[in-house]
Amino acid sequence: MEQVILILTISFLAALSGAWIGYLTRKVIGQRKRGTVEEDLRRKLEQGKKEREKILFRAKQQAERLIQEAEKAKKEQELKIIQERENFLRQVRRLDEKDRLLTSKEQQLAEREKNLRDWEEKVKTLKIKILQKLEEISGLTVKEAKEELLKRLEQETKQDILVRLRKLEAEGKEQFKAKATEITALAIQKYAPTQVDDLTTTTITLPNEEIKGRIIGKNGRNIRAFEKEAGVELMIDEAPQTVVISAFNPVRRRIAQVALEKLIDDGRIQPARIERVVAKAREEVKEQIKKAGEAAVYKLGIVDLPPKLVELLGRLRFRTSYGQNVLLHSIEVASLAKTMAAEIGADQEVAKKAGLLHDIGKAIDDQVEGSHVEIGIKILEKFNVDPAVITAMKSHHEDYPYESVEAVLVQTADAISGSRPGARRESSEEFLKRLEDLENIAKSIPGVKNCYAIEAGREVRVLVKPEEVDDLQARKIAKEIVDRIQSDLTYPGEIKVNVIREQRIVEYAR
Repeated sequence: MEQVILILTISFLAALSGAWIGYLTRKVIGQRKRGTVEEDLRRKLEQGKKEREKILFRAKQQAERLIQEAEKAKKEQELKIIQERENFLRQVRRLDEKDRLLTSKEQQLAEREKNLRDWEEKVKTLKIKILQKLEEISGLTVKEAKEELLKRLEQETKQDILVRLRKLEAEGKEQFKAKATEITALAIQKYAPTQVDDLTTTTITLPNEEIKGRIIGKNGRNIRAFEKEAGVELMIDEAPQTVVISAFNPVRRRIAQVALEKLIDDGRIQPARIERVVAKAREEVKEQIKKAGEAAVYKLGIVDLPPKLVELLGRLRFRTSYGQNVLLHSIEVASLAKTMAAEIGADQEVAKKAGLLHDIGKAIDDQVEGSHVEIGIKILEKFNVDPAVITAMKSHHEDYPYESVEAVLVQTADAISGSRPGARRESSEEFLKRLEDLENIAKSIPGVKNCYAIEAGREVRVLVKPEEVDDLQARKIAKEIVDRIQSDLTYPGEIKVNVIREQRIVEYAR
């Protein structure tokens, strides 16, 4: 039992010793750990102090730098303000100086102005005295002296002015005439067609005289049927073996010609057949008209005209003006206008189309009232033709003012085509009437002694009275005659007005 107690006691003491030893061991270990934590805290505190010192040092440096920069900017701003103030003060001083100078100059100008007014008064007084003295010496008033001086100057310079005018006019005429002649000659050379002469009648040669009876028919029924159906008049007894078709409308005359030739070739002439043949001839002529228009536009290289307008153009093949075929004339005008446009740099297409269509109104002027120009304008507007073409074609008879270069070219080409030798002819009555009108226009002007229309009406030679008309007035008379001819007469080409002032002095030696 004692052993047990001893063992228990020893065990208890051993356990107590172990606990104490464990306690001491934990305490030692805890103290060691606490010493390590404290050391870490101490070390971190020291590091924090060092970092704080560094941050404070950098902040101090930054603050010092900012303070220095602010002081520098302040000094610069103060310097700038001082400079601006000095500049302002200098400008104020300059303005004050200028103001003093201006004040001084104004005073000087006022004094000069006063002196000038005084001198003006003195000059006026002196001028009046001089004029009075001159009037006393010359015996003329100021107005009379001016008139005398102007009269002498006019007499002295009139001849010089006339010489200069003649020289300038001659130089200008020579230059323009040379260039115009070159252009028109080139245009005419590039287009030189033959001219077919159509009249208001068409003659058909018969194979024999017997055919006339068949054309007339029993009691004249065949000829009456033909005239009624074709709208023409047949003249059979005018010449042997010939029949003359007379009609104002060229298309009807052409239809009658085709129909009558078919009837003569066939030999069967009766009212029923006449009706059928004339209807067939009408279709053939219509086709001919269409082909004529197409041939004209093809020849000129125009491809954008409406078919109906081309067909109207073809009707001009059977239309004449002063004996000139209008379709051939229109083609000729188009070619001439295009060539001249190319020479001067104008629009060739507009000039060509306007030249071709300038007489389009003649295609239906027997059916519609109005001049062929007005009718042509309406036709082209209906077919929506380019307005530039309408503007260029409507002035070819000077019914409208020229609004473009192409309009002048078309009028010039029309005049060239109508006035060239062999293109047209006019009746003797119209020709004589035109010559008479030319002479009457010149005779109606005061100062004209006599006048003569020569060169088949291409020139008017006017003799003026030298004692009433001087050289300058002679030029005015020539211009007046030209203006009257252009406004009152219709004529092809141009008319030369030649005014002659001839003074003859005759003395007799006895």
